Amino acid sequence: MEVVVTGIGLVSALGNLEQTWRRSLSKETAICLQQPFSELAPRPLALIGNSPSALLPLVQVAIAALQDAGLELPLTDCGIVVGSSRGQQAQWEKLTRSRQDGIENWLETLPNAAAIATAHQVGAVGPVLSPMAACATGLWAIAQAFELIQTGQCERAIAGAVEAPITPLTLAGFTQVGALAQTGAYPFDRYREGLALGEGGAVFVLETAESAKKRAAKVYGRILGFGLTADGYHVSAPDPDGREGAIAIKQCLERSGLTPEAIGYIHAHGTATQLNDRNEARLIQRIFPKGVPVSSTKGATGHTLGASGALGIAFCLMALKHQILPPCVGLSQPEFDLDLVTEPRRVTIQNALCLSFGFGGQNAAIALGC
Repeated sequence: MEVVVTGIGLVSALGNLEQTWRRSLSKETAICLQQPFSELAPRPLALIGNSPSALLPLVQVAIAALQDAGLELPLTDCGIVVGSSRGQQAQWEKLTRSRQDGIENWLETLPNAAAIATAHQVGAVGPVLSPMAACATGLWAIAQAFELIQTGQCERAIAGAVEAPITPLTLAGFTQVGALAQTGAYPFDRYREGLALGEGGAVFVLETAESAKKRAAKVYGRILGFGLTADGYHVSAPDPDGREGAIAIKQCLERSGLTPEAIGYIHAHGTATQLNDRNEARLIQRIFPKGVPVSSTKGATGHTLGASGALGIAFCLMALKHQILPPCVGLSQPEFDLDLVTEPRRVTIQNALCLSFGFGGQNAAIALGC
């Protein structure tokens, strides 16, 4: 059964879907030095507003996706798969600091809050799932929605991820492991410093091609297949031999009926950390020895953790729609022998691959087609 994307809702520190796409093509970055918490040193961050966002307001991207798809509320007959790797962590940190004995509406602060809030907004009564797979959460959510439709559990699903990760504990934790940048994010650059946290999310309307055709909906692209694996190697460091990451990509290609040569673009995870970029570059070189254009957009939007894969899917779909590849913002001196996109590149492509790799050895790949 063919599954297509008919709506996209996105918010990042660069703006909505069209603004984020346009500004990334202009090589703009939303990352700048910020000090949202006086007890912590300033860091390069990508904030949507003047202060750190809360999670639940970001769920409005689901409404934007429905509007983009030409659908009206309530929409009862659909599945909901909206994930977040941090969930309502910011609320729990506030609770801890205030030393309250209790919390009002505590159910709204549980990790599944984004999915439940989306279901309430939409009026959905079908399956409601809330995956958490570190930085692979966004791809996992879309893969689960794809399966819901393919197995006949629903004809349509709203899927994606949102993240409001800029909290004292998150900043302190990433500082402790030496993962945060000092000046900015420069994926795949020889002088990369680390990641820069960003806020945002992306949610998609997935439905059967038959359903989209019946209502004459516009189609951004097709979900062709996915691969999900876990290393079981280390709590934060990826397995240096990349075995399970390679398996995830190969599974994705096989399930999609594609060869490596059929992929015209890879949206890489590209966090700008030493380990991720090195391991991911080796992985791409191994599976795509003939070369393929590669870029990471985290130098523009920041690293939105669990939502980053969902943003990556949106960039892939826009690249397929416009036949333009987004540049790797911040990259000036490539360290790796890859076909890294440093300027917007006009192309003729049919298929794209989006990659995500998360703490705990989470590996995810999704293939998309025109």
